[in-house]
Amino acid sequence: MAEPTPRRNEPRLRPAPLLFEPAEASADPEHFFDLESIDDPRALLDRATELTQAFRVAADRAMEFQAIAAAQLADPRRFDRLTTADIAARAEWTEDYAKKMVDFGRDLMRGDDHSD
Repeated sequence: MAEPTPRRNEPRLRPAPLLFEPAEASADPEHFFDLESIDDPRALLDRATELTQAFRVAADRAMEFQAIAAAQLADPRRFDRLTTADIAARAEWTEDYAKKMVDFGRDLMRGDDHSD
């Protein structure tokens, strides 16, 4: 299970860098961040673990930005405000999930701590 994302008052750990791969390398379905070229299983496990953790951190952080954007789009003070149904359709969520993300985004923008 992924560790909770640090909040504003906690230092962020820097995961392994997610380097972009050249187009010709990413076109090869067997090529994935050069893992296929690592022969030592210990090194392979270490690097694959680093990438797994980096992807988890990136996914958690991206989700926070999704929530903030959803909350901003649902803000009743905006003249171009979207309904939660519109936000759900745009993000390919259910409307119930969109409501939860709007609430989560509002909490994040207020600086509420969600680490349980």
